[in-house]
Amino acid sequence: MFKTLSARLAAVLLGLLLLLGILYTWLSLESSRLHLQEVNQDLNWTLAEHIVAEKILMEGQQVNQRVLEDLFKMLMVINPNIEIYLLDPQGKILACSAPPENLKRKSVSLEPIKKFLQRSQHPPILGDDPRDEVRSKVFSAAVIPFKAGGDTILSNHTQVPANSGPAGYLYVVLGGEQYESAAAMLQGSYILRQSLWVTAVSLLIALLAGVVLFRWLTRRLTTLSEAMEVFKRSDFAEPVNYPLTAAGTVPVRDEIDRLSVTFKEMAERIRQQVQGLQQTDALRRELVANVSHDLRTPLTSLQGYLETLLLKEGQLSAQEQRNYLEIATRQSERLGKLVGELFELAKLDAQATALNVEPFALAELVQDVAQRFQLAAQQKDVTLRVEHPPQLPFVHADIGLIERVLANLIENALRYTPAGGRITLSLTPGVNTVKLAIADTGYGIPAEDLPHIFERFYRVEKTRQEHNGGAGLGLAIAKRILDLHGSTIAVHSVINHGTVFSFELGIYRP
Repeated sequence: MFKTLSARLAAVLLGLLLLLGILYTWLSLESSRLHLQEVNQDLNWTLAEHIVAEKILMEGQQVNQRVLEDLFKMLMVINPNIEIYLLDPQGKILACSAPPENLKRKSVSLEPIKKFLQRSQHPPILGDDPRDEVRSKVFSAAVIPFKAGGDTILSNHTQVPANSGPAGYLYVVLGGEQYESAAAMLQGSYILRQSLWVTAVSLLIALLAGVVLFRWLTRRLTTLSEAMEVFKRSDFAEPVNYPLTAAGTVPVRDEIDRLSVTFKEMAERIRQQVQGLQQTDALRRELVANVSHDLRTPLTSLQGYLETLLLKEGQLSAQEQRNYLEIATRQSERLGKLVGELFELAKLDAQATALNVEPFALAELVQDVAQRFQLAAQQKDVTLRVEHPPQLPFVHADIGLIERVLANLIENALRYTPAGGRITLSLTPGVNTVKLAIADTGYGIPAEDLPHIFERFYRVEKTRQEHNGGAGLGLAIAKRILDLHGSTIAVHSVINHGTVFSFELGIYRP
């Protein structure tokens, strides 16, 4: 029932409205009760005083029982909700309008009466209710003075000397038993009942409006949740289908929209990473097959020639034996080179290669590396030349690793440049760097292969003939080395016109 956010919000709103309704009802009843008490006491503030002034409650030295009984009857007819008590100076009840058997107190506290007479407190002022041991009610009170010329007897057994203080108090309890509880007050007040009904209907309308509002506010969260669920069920492969504007973007208006934009960007990145992992896995599978073939070929050739030498021992001439051994040596060197490249790339990927940065002349290094490939270039009828201006500044890099980058790029250019072509190594100084470009006039690289040529074991050609070269590790190694130097290798290629690889190294400044 409470699985959705809107349902939970509606439940919370219902609880808050119920709590608010109960609190409002209690406050309404309490404030109404206090207001009634205040109004009742204000209207009857001088009631006891007028009674004392108009009625002779004492005759001679005794309580005027006849006048007191007539007063009780008259007031009960006029207002049956009041109760009259005659108190002695200590607050003891001497006579009352209520049946004596209903009294629970024999005396009344004089402190509220004194506050009432002194007007030291704003109404309502509550005094003891003789009918209850703990309840308090509003009242009116007045002092019963002594008659001039002698003692006043308030009862047959109590005689008070004249001029010794008040003869007693007239204590009038207002309200009687009519509003002794909130339920009775609610039952007796039409306006209060109507107010509570209006409050209940208002809270119900607020609840319904809140449910509709929460449903409207959370609709985008519901849509986003559904989009997340669809994306999850698609195994993170499907693009996120989320409502867009005409411009093709999510409108950003509040936190929910920002959450939607963030999720869409995150989902797109996850989808690209999943695709990348799938491509990497495909390349890994192809790598295993390619490396297995590349390793198997020299191993098979090496094993075959060695077995031939063992089987035909003493039957081959010295020249034949030498030829077999030279072929086996070349296959062994090829195998060692492949294994060395795999180990070197693993070290670069694990960032286990430490840079030994030093200043050196890049032009001299390029000349030395180009000289090593001159013989191979001549054998393939390819022109290999170096172009650079005089007085080039020193660069700051690891000379051994940069030499490896140059060797890999030149070897790659020789592999894909046909006879009669040329390879040019050019150096161009800049403000803070020296740019090195290796340009060839080879076959070029298709545009769809350019983003992948620096990936491990990626080869533009898909055939595995031996003359095609290595296992596709040279460019990956070169890129990892330049990444360690904080440099970027760029490539530009045109089919049947050639390819240019270039990178920059920082100038050494003492």
